[in-house]
Amino acid sequence: MTILSGIRVLDCSIAMAGPFCGQRLGDMGADVIKIEPTTGEWQRHVSAGGLKGKRINVSFLSLNRNKRSLAVDLKSSDGRAAVHELVKQSDVFLQNYRPGVARRLGLDYETLVALNPRLVYLSLSGYGESGPYVDRPGQDLLLQGMSGAMLSAGRAGEPPLAAGQFLVDAISAYTAFEGILAALFHRERTGEGQKVEVNMLDAITTLQMQEISVHTIGGKPQELSAEPHAHVYIRAPYGSFETADGYIIVAFPPLEKFGELIGEPAFKGLQDETAGWTERDMIFAKTRERLKTRSSAEWLALFRANDIWAGPVYGYADLVEDPQIAHNGTFIEYDHPSEGRIKAPGFPIRFSATPCSVRRGAPLAGEHSREILHEFGFDDAQIDALLASGAINAGEAP
Repeated sequence: MTILSGIRVLDCSIAMAGPFCGQRLGDMGADVIKIEPTTGEWQRHVSAGGLKGKRINVSFLSLNRNKRSLAVDLKSSDGRAAVHELVKQSDVFLQNYRPGVARRLGLDYETLVALNPRLVYLSLSGYGESGPYVDRPGQDLLLQGMSGAMLSAGRAGEPPLAAGQFLVDAISAYTAFEGILAALFHRERTGEGQKVEVNMLDAITTLQMQEISVHTIGGKPQELSAEPHAHVYIRAPYGSFETADGYIIVAFPPLEKFGELIGEPAFKGLQDETAGWTERDMIFAKTRERLKTRSSAEWLALFRANDIWAGPVYGYADLVEDPQIAHNGTFIEYDHPSEGRIKAPGFPIRFSATPCSVRRGAPLAGEHSREILHEFGFDDAQIDALLASGAINAGEAP
């Protein structure tokens, strides 16, 4: 048994944020039914890195484990009616359609709550369900640009740099996941479902609670300088620095002690919380030049021995082989029917009594259509009629 065993989730989401949220629910034991078009969800047909896989591309594979697939034409009356039957017996409905689409499909909150008052309905959008940006595409990089975060690191006068991961999608997924769990807890107390709204713009804005408060409360602007500091609101030295054989991170060490260790006399007598700001570029530049003289391993050994905050800069190949990662069991491996042996990031939350597990890999489009509809009370004749009309696709099991 896992912690969300017995919870049924209808996941109508696409791309990353919604499916990632659904996968987290599935990892914790929920029965997540991915409702997708008969031709398969959009993410099946595009892939990060262009990796297509054998029958399922890497992007879809990474975001849809522990789900079953019901491939249904929601534009057909038969298809919508079938999904409405599922709603009556489900706990959570998750969608990230553009505002207005759910209503056109008959999958809006008002329609579904009339069918099931206990339903937790999660609506995930780019900018909110109303307002001046309601029709804009909620794409990760566009929202990174709006978030303000891209002007908190780097050099003045150079193009802003995006995060090295799909940051807005990921934090939006976790915000939606949190909202669903809270609403389920409320339902346990009261018996009432409710609508939960999450938008990506608010998610990435509230993630920056500390940084934005420095601006709104303290009145301190984002002031980039000549050197590529890792954050405008952290004193120097703070960032990645080249060594004789790679790069390391150094995070705001005590300046005088740090100067002694790297052999930089200019840091003698500097006060951390004054010079660390007023002499930020000088400190960064001199640190950069000194650290080029020795290897990463030499510097890191010296800094760790002297309680200086420093660490390596990894690529994914390094991360996967890290001993702490191995100790934590961060990556999981399992066999997928069509894609073979899978190694992927696992479960960031550990429960002593109800551990997460991989019960199934990402499904083929419609792989479980017959199975799901049988469970919800459809007989063979009804399912055959839906197949014949094109309202559903039963897929092809691997």
